[in-house]
Amino acid sequence: MLIAQVTDIHLGFQPDDPAELNRKRFDDVLASLLALNPRPDLLIASGDLAEHGTVASYRTLKILCDGLPFPVLPALGNHDDRANFCSVFGDVPRTDDGFVQYCHDAGPLRLVILDTLEHGRHGGSFDEARAAWLDAALAASSKPTVIVLHHPPIETGNGWMTEHVDAPWTRMLGATLAPHRHIIRLLTGHLHRAIVTGWGGTTLAVCPSSAPQVALDFRALDADHPDGRDMIVAEAPGFALHYWTGRDLVTHFGTGGDHPVLARYNARMQPTVRHILSEL
Repeated sequence: MLIAQVTDIHLGFQPDDPAELNRKRFDDVLASLLALNPRPDLLIASGDLAEHGTVASYRTLKILCDGLPFPVLPALGNHDDRANFCSVFGDVPRTDDGFVQYCHDAGPLRLVILDTLEHGRHGGSFDEARAAWLDAALAASSKPTVIVLHHPPIETGNGWMTEHVDAPWTRMLGATLAPHRHIIRLLTGHLHRAIVTGWGGTTLAVCPSSAPQVALDFRALDADHPDGRDMIVAEAPGFALHYWTGRDLVTHFGTGGDHPVLARYNARMQPTVRHILSEL
């Protein structure tokens, strides 16, 4: 099984521009995913789908998603608007209290999508109602489970794109997940960089954004003194591919757009390939 992931699309950043940069970058990512052989079995879109949470942006995204040959599982981020999203993506399940949280059986795996959106807050949110739903969802199946959420509950060291390790919502999330030992991965977005770390006894992978990336800078940041550092950089639009081997979920990161080819599998490369495969 091959699961693709995109995140932080931020459609509508330039709402009146038909050549919007974020749309172009997302198109490049989708083209790269569609060119894969085999193609992904499904696509996770892990939040910040729209820059301003407008109905128009979600309609654009819905048209793009409906044209794909694999299902799309969306999650919400801090830039999203829950009501506007649900007005367009009416087929995406919600809980009784309105959170966009649901489970998806994907062959050998089970995906649990969380809603960490709190309107007006940049960071994540996870309260008792969402925790109760998650605990019940995890108790309902012992199948290897992947948790999808927009906000990673981790300290990154990268200046302004990080989380406090003792934030109440991260402690509640950790306590909710702790009894359930069948969680094999947390997949997140939000940070606009590819990051992998351990968290809560499992592995957490942050997908790079399809919108521009956040600059790497591990210096301390002073909110009262702008220092002119780089903050957003035009690195290539990113995506993740999560490959299920039958035992483990292996995460790869890729970029959209054209890439120069430096070697192909031809007669000149055959001896190298034969030698490598003979060792497996």
